[in-house]
Amino acid sequence: MTKSIVVTFDVRPPERAAIAHAAGDGVSVVYLTDMDASRRLDALRDASALLARDTGKDLRPGEAGHIQSAELIQFVTAGIDFVKLNALPTHIPVASNGGAYAEPMAEHGLAMALAAAKRLLPEHAALTRGAFNQHTRNRMLAGKICGILGFGGIGTAIARSMRAIGMRIYAVNRRGLSEEPTDWIAPVSELDTLLAAADVLVICTPLTPATQGWIGERELRLMKPDAILVNLARGEIIQEDALFAHLRANPAFTACIDAWWVEPVRHGSFRTDYPFLSLPNVLGSPHNSASVPGMTAAALRRATANIRRAFAGETPRYVLGPNERMG
Repeated sequence: MTKSIVVTFDVRPPERAAIAHAAGDGVSVVYLTDMDASRRLDALRDASALLARDTGKDLRPGEAGHIQSAELIQFVTAGIDFVKLNALPTHIPVASNGGAYAEPMAEHGLAMALAAAKRLLPEHAALTRGAFNQHTRNRMLAGKICGILGFGGIGTAIARSMRAIGMRIYAVNRRGLSEEPTDWIAPVSELDTLLAAADVLVICTPLTPATQGWIGERELRLMKPDAILVNLARGEIIQEDALFAHLRANPAFTACIDAWWVEPVRHGSFRTDYPFLSLPNVLGSPHNSASVPGMTAAALRRATANIRRAFAGETPRYVLGPNERMG
């Protein structure tokens, strides 16, 4: 019997070609956006798998209940905390696209850490004021410790980038194990050890009920006074008030923030409750670490390949556990 992948959102022709190629022979790919109401329901009822972006927006009211025989609901993004997963059938596995944008995100994280260590923005600003601080020291990252909180696809890509400039890699994940080489790795119960050791801490773990507000006042106080914190994941993993207070109290500590607490895609606007961007020890970017040419097609290929694993009887990657569904 031919397997079918139902794509719930509109996809441009070049990306449709990428999905078709990744799906391979013997798999049909259909798009809900090409169908009228009755055909949409038939497609959902017969789907072997769904490839989705945001089912809360992609699906019309009542359509989710017609998804019954799918082997997997696969999302195209790594972070799906903004999706109303409780509206989906509970008996069907749900997978995120972990590591979908790992390479550009790792490069972005490296760039932020280097910019902070070399004090590029403060010294640029000083030059515009006529100050030529040639003898103000910056830092080398080679030989220092890069701590990685979350060691999946993104975390391992970050490890390779940081190792390339001579950093040692410390990491925590759920298992305390990884095939990716590290200098130290442990389960999340050893988070305090990671925080205390890291010269650069990169956060790339998913937002779940367990990780929401994970980094607060106590955790920040465990870190080195001149540590560099890079958040590529979700703002909500760090307690916003605690981070702002820590930055104010520790001017040598730097926060590189790509992921914010309130963002346009997830919340409809951008705002902060505290004036982070007025602080000299903050480097911000508009959650664009994955925004490079060609990555949409790459993410779609990776998501489709995970569906193929399910079709082949293999365990798909990045399936959410019952305690990982945010909504």
